[in-house]
Amino acid sequence: MTSPVPSPKFILRGHRAAIHAATFIRQNERLVTGDSDGFVVLWDLTVMRPRAVWRAHESAALGLRGWEDDKLITHGRDHKLIVWKIAREDESGLSTALPLDGDDVERRHPWVVHLLQVNTMNFCSFAACPSQVSTYSRFLRKCPEILIAVPNTLASESVDIYTLPSQKRIHTVKPGGRNGMVMSLSLVHLEKCLTLVAAFENGFASVHRLTPTGGWIMTYRAQAHSQPILSLDLGPDSKCFFTSGADAMVAKHPIPTAPQEMAKPFNPAERIIDEIDENPKQGDSLPSGGLKSKDAMRADDDTVLGAWKHPRRVINTKHSGQQSLEVRSDGAILATAGWDSKIRLYSCKTLRELAVLKWHKEGAYAVTFSDVGPRTDEEAHGDSEVQEADDVVDLSRLSVRDRRSHRVKAAHWVAAGAKDGKVSLWDMY
Repeated sequence: MTSPVPSPKFILRGHRAAIHAATFIRQNERLVTGDSDGFVVLWDLTVMRPRAVWRAHESAALGLRGWEDDKLITHGRDHKLIVWKIAREDESGLSTALPLDGDDVERRHPWVVHLLQVNTMNFCSFAACPSQVSTYSRFLRKCPEILIAVPNTLASESVDIYTLPSQKRIHTVKPGGRNGMVMSLSLVHLEKCLTLVAAFENGFASVHRLTPTGGWIMTYRAQAHSQPILSLDLGPDSKCFFTSGADAMVAKHPIPTAPQEMAKPFNPAERIIDEIDENPKQGDSLPSGGLKSKDAMRADDDTVLGAWKHPRRVINTKHSGQQSLEVRSDGAILATAGWDSKIRLYSCKTLRELAVLKWHKEGAYAVTFSDVGPRTDEEAHGDSEVQEADDVVDLSRLSVRDRRSHRVKAAHWVAAGAKDGKVSLWDMY
């Protein structure tokens, strides 16, 4: 018997333009979506209704992310990165008129806490992490000071790192002009060292580490894509990262922590190129311009990083144009939004396709996961008391609203937004 075709649990309608960004905040009680007109909608998932709607940007929203429980970071094509104060008690004073209701409706903005003028010519969203090592780094919980990475204002192949709330630029990372524009970024503390992961227009991805002397070294650089990389995300343990692009490839990369690790001899078994149908033909490989041989990479790059410059695994999915790649908080699966309107779920371990979510009729541009539990050993330990408390909850003693809230927080949501302006909510795995 074939397994039933998955279908969405809910459809949220209200945007009139393509949805380009989505994120869960407040332990999954709220879903935030941003569209190509710059509107942001804060959805209450306990009742599946909007709690706040405003036009955050004059152009398309590129990225969204919660900060603690009372702030939201939005990044738009209008060259602005804005931090809004939107605590639970602030929602009652904001409009719930959806973008479909038109522009004539008066919509009050939340309070603007910070505003940065940034470069958005790259279509590259910001990356963020705590300024110090934190057990809540993935969701910026309990982080009063954070770091923001965005493309450099003048050189679109370089990356600026700011600190908030001071709004000071503290670093500029220069990966090199041969890469073209920065297309996607991630920022993390790895072994107490600030680490930047960047993906570029020419299909390369690289890892850069901040040294104790204040300089930056590159510990990894590889090309798994023949076309621009559209998105990347790190595994919750920060030991690997994943990329997807305008081509049909999805790749899993290592995150070396020191140049010395790169000096070991190259083992071809470490680079695996697969077809998604699990029937690779003799001679199948990456398209022209994809992964280069060890000798070719040494010839055009005279750095001292050695020969370990290859992804751990590359999958030819045969479906081009997958973006908004995100890894779930438990590190088990990742999702991509496809130009062909489909949401695809892959195993983080093998990159095998697990499910295809079909509902939208037009291109899907945004996908995001709810927080489903342990991320790293430290985070799992830090959340143990909360998890134990949840395990002993007697739902029969809770009010109807509290039961809804508990179920929403525990659900394994996949939220997807598409060109049709609709948001699909799926409860998967």
